[in-house]
Amino acid sequence: MMKNIIFYTLLITSASIFAQIGVNTTNPQEELHIEGATSTIRVEGLNFANNTLNLGTAENSKVYVDADGDLVLASQPQDVELLFNPANYLEDPLDTGGANSNQINQTGVGSGYSEGGWPRQTGPGLSTFTLTKNAIVEINYSLSYEIYKSGIGISDHHARTVQFYVYLRRNGPANVNPSDANLVRNDVDGNPINFAGNDGALGYSGQFYTNGDSNGASGLEGFDRKFYATGHDYVKLGPGTYTPMFAGVMFVANTAGTGAVKMQIGGGDDEIVVVAHYYN
Repeated sequence: MMKNIIFYTLLITSASIFAQIGVNTTNPQEELHIEGATSTIRVEGLNFANNTLNLGTAENSKVYVDADGDLVLASQPQDVELLFNPANYLEDPLDTGGANSNQINQTGVGSGYSEGGWPRQTGPGLSTFTLTKNAIVEINYSLSYEIYKSGIGISDHHARTVQFYVYLRRNGPANVNPSDANLVRNDVDGNPINFAGNDGALGYSGQFYTNGDSNGASGLEGFDRKFYATGHDYVKLGPGTYTPMFAGVMFVANTAGTGAVKMQIGGGDDEIVVVAHYYN
């Protein structure tokens, strides 16, 4: 009789171990069910006193689930990744021809973008970044430029507009042409990437420029100096390897007496930062 009582007790205990557990409820719907509109749960192993990754009172710390299903704190959000941030991205010396040209000729109209600039170093993390899954890609850049004529800064008092954009190319740097299959013309959903009729254009930036070499309002400000343009954009991309490249245009409203004015991009310290925001 005693053996039967022990057997039934063990049977009931085992069944209860695998039963659903309810807190503030007698009808749990999951293996652990905490009922109540203001219910919370506390894991002391994740608190500020016990975990160096807990941000304390500075801000809320995000809890993630690792491959084993454990709740953990991470040193950085698992859905955000800094993909690309090379130092001084573009080559500095003036290059007036060939695939690596970073010189752009002045035009008299606001069209006719030309590719310009070349990565200073090539390779993963230097000229390319790789996505392994879909992401909203954030692009930020700071691009240097200089305006000159016959190799020296200009002071003709003409107003000019300079404009830039960044574009992405698959599988390494190269100048694009209308049939370049590696130019990224569409996002991962098939939507066109385009600005002002330029396929693949992202992060458009525009500035006005005028100066002279006399004293006064125009003064020496900007004469024979480097300037910087910044751009920012987002694009949804799928898995692949990508290279950021640049294009620019410089035009002047009054072409009288301006001559062969040119612009070099990339002569200063240039930066481009690419951040991936992953989504399901």
